[in-house]
Amino acid sequence: MVTVRYTRWDGRQHVRLDADRVFERLGEYLSYTDDLQQALDWLLRQGLERAETRGGGLEELLERVRVQLRERHRDFQLRATLEELRQRLDAVLAREHAALDERRGPTPEIAAKRTFLQQLPPGLADAIERLRHYAFESPEAACEFARLLAELEGIRRLEEYERRCGELFQGAQRLDYEHALALIEEIERLRQLEQQLMRADPAGVSLEDLRQLLGAAAADDLERLRSVVAVLQEAGYLVQREGHAALSARGIRKIGQLALRDIYQGLGRDRAGTHATDRRGAANVRPESSRPHRYGDPLHLDVVATLKRALARAPTTPLRLRPDDFDVYEADDATTTSTVLLLDMSWSMSWEGRFAAAKKVAMALESLIRARYPRDRFAIVGFFTRAVELELRDLPEASWNMGDPFTNLQDGLRLGAELVSRHRSTNRHLILITDGQPTAYFHEGRLHCEWPLSFGGISMGAARATLQEVERVTRKGITINTFMLDDSPSLRAFVERMTRINRGRALYTRPDRLGEYLLVDYISRRRKKV
Repeated sequence: MVTVRYTRWDGRQHVRLDADRVFERLGEYLSYTDDLQQALDWLLRQGLERAETRGGGLEELLERVRVQLRERHRDFQLRATLEELRQRLDAVLAREHAALDERRGPTPEIAAKRTFLQQLPPGLADAIERLRHYAFESPEAACEFARLLAELEGIRRLEEYERRCGELFQGAQRLDYEHALALIEEIERLRQLEQQLMRADPAGVSLEDLRQLLGAAAADDLERLRSVVAVLQEAGYLVQREGHAALSARGIRKIGQLALRDIYQGLGRDRAGTHATDRRGAANVRPESSRPHRYGDPLHLDVVATLKRALARAPTTPLRLRPDDFDVYEADDATTTSTVLLLDMSWSMSWEGRFAAAKKVAMALESLIRARYPRDRFAIVGFFTRAVELELRDLPEASWNMGDPFTNLQDGLRLGAELVSRHRSTNRHLILITDGQPTAYFHEGRLHCEWPLSFGGISMGAARATLQEVERVTRKGITINTFMLDDSPSLRAFVERMTRINRGRALYTRPDRLGEYLLVDYISRRRKKV
């Protein structure tokens, strides 16, 4: 028997992190970098901004520390404290001079003491240090000086701190010696916290200092941040490899599912899967969606919906069904496709969030095909100065390539066509996501790279070799559909030449709408043979 007890929330109870929500946030950051550790650093810096797991990040804690420092500098001053200490020393010296004056006769000993007192250094701590072994004539002066000498280390610290940072204190509030030292101690602890937080390592931040200086809520935030990696590992999203966190297979699949969900959220007004078809034969029934039966539809009967409709019309027995009572499940034609996504990884894809959007779409498309069309062949090719096949495990941490800034679309088409041809299917497609025309190509096994003739212009050799590759791909019966993330005239002109040869399609879209365009296009195209 499980007993659940509810108590009033007082702000001190421990809130366990939701691993799914935390990983969702991590996935957002991972779409902008090829480094999981960097994405984790961003997550820790920015914190958990979901309502269910609200918690400040290291940046927020750092700003709160800096606010505390600014408040102390604004409210207090240290100069008055040192002036008060100087007045105490001056009073000691005045008593001693008075005692020397009372001694009759100018003896060499008295003259030496007067000279010694007149030559004391100007610094307060240095003057006290010099007087440490002085034999006072005045008992009152000796007693007061003993108290000053006991405070020498604090005075030295206060004087040094005022010399280094005194101009920062602009306040009017005066402090006595004890409170001034306490203020310096607080400021130094805050400075230490600031340095620890700037290193973005929650484990290296003093939890006790944070609790004492910023309060219990800040300490709770830090404890949550410290547990982020452990929570993700317990949920199976991260694993440890060679002392570093790495995405697990489950984590990689989850990123694809999150990407697919985010894209589908924008498709509410025009859901993929509503296209009618008059084809017959095997179909994949979708039990989550049904509709009224129309004449000629396959009878994939939704029994529950049908009975409910009949009972709503006439709640009697025996039940009498009519043709307009029938509801049938939606179904997809059971055709298969072989698709390769060609992902431009050249340097220009780093602009305006283009590569992050393209990578998110690739993850979403892979997740969609694996879940709904497991018999389809899907692969991803990344192309920059050369083309490479990207495995699913590599995709979350893939990024645009700064070291190879050229665009070898010819090699991407060649490798994509080779991968498509490995899967026997009537529907064979290359989906191209790019923001620029080609600037690299292979000829007789040798790599050629060439800059455009002008800014935004055409690289003639690369364009010629790429169009020849388009002709070879077309002769294999492979369709190329191009999604352009830049609308420059030179790119449009080049893609138009590609489409005239291949008879595929070309669409211009913004990075934030790429997912909606591409997934709807894939699903609708999959239900008919091209």
